[in-house]
Amino acid sequence: MAEWAGYLGISRSGYYSFLEKREERKRKHEMYKAEVKQIFDESGGTYGPDRICGVMRRRGRTASYGKVSGYMAEMSISSIHNRHKTRSLTDSRKSRGEGFPNLVRGQSFDKAYQAVCSDITYLRTGAGWVYLCVVKDIVQGDILGEATSENLKTDFVKRAFLNAQARHNLSEGTIFHSDRGCQYTSREFTETLKMYGIKQSFSRVGMPGDNAWAESFFATLKKECIHFRHFATREELRQAVFAWIEGFYNTRRAQKRLGYMSPREYAAMLLLKEIGKCAA
Repeated sequence: MAEWAGYLGISRSGYYSFLEKREERKRKHEMYKAEVKQIFDESGGTYGPDRICGVMRRRGRTASYGKVSGYMAEMSISSIHNRHKTRSLTDSRKSRGEGFPNLVRGQSFDKAYQAVCSDITYLRTGAGWVYLCVVKDIVQGDILGEATSENLKTDFVKRAFLNAQARHNLSEGTIFHSDRGCQYTSREFTETLKMYGIKQSFSRVGMPGDNAWAESFFATLKKECIHFRHFATREELRQAVFAWIEGFYNTRRAQKRLGYMSPREYAAMLLLKEIGKCAA
């Protein structure tokens, strides 16, 4: 091909320079493609182009949605997210009057443990349903405590809170937000919160968006950990959920609203900022 360079009005040095640049471009493309695949694999196949771009940008790389999307299509990889219908598990028919304040609506929180939220969902196994209750920090987005049960009695909601309390020592005045389900409005549970000085807050009737933090977590859990797998036993599912929460969601899963940091990375950043303010 070099012999044709002269006929085309291109110097031999120019031709070889073109070849070198072409090989360099090809090498960069392959490295970029490999990085996309690595981030996708590290996410357990859960990240789409938008989240992969966010992770790459946090690493100091330029990232184009179209480019990442194109490489994913070329490699025949895509996020495992799918749409699934859900139904409410809590009965709020007895809690439709006054006395159930919404303390988080219209409020802005900027520190961990100022407000936490909680909800319940159901998960299928070959041996029957498992009910999961979580307590989630509204600011950091991490799951502070969780509990599972084979029924919807109040006890397992109480266990989820006590689990969070034991791990994170929520201070007096922390807001605990949930829907008006009978588990959360029961005397047993409300008295438990009062014992620790926790303020109780409730979503408005028929307004699941008031607890969007918990709703979004359950949607993510089911899409990334549950829907594409079969669990023969309840214990198998419990172990998988715990491993996903503690081994991935809290510690490694990039969240867009946290600047593509994981909840624990975001928590560390908030702590450093607080230390900096105190030292100033």
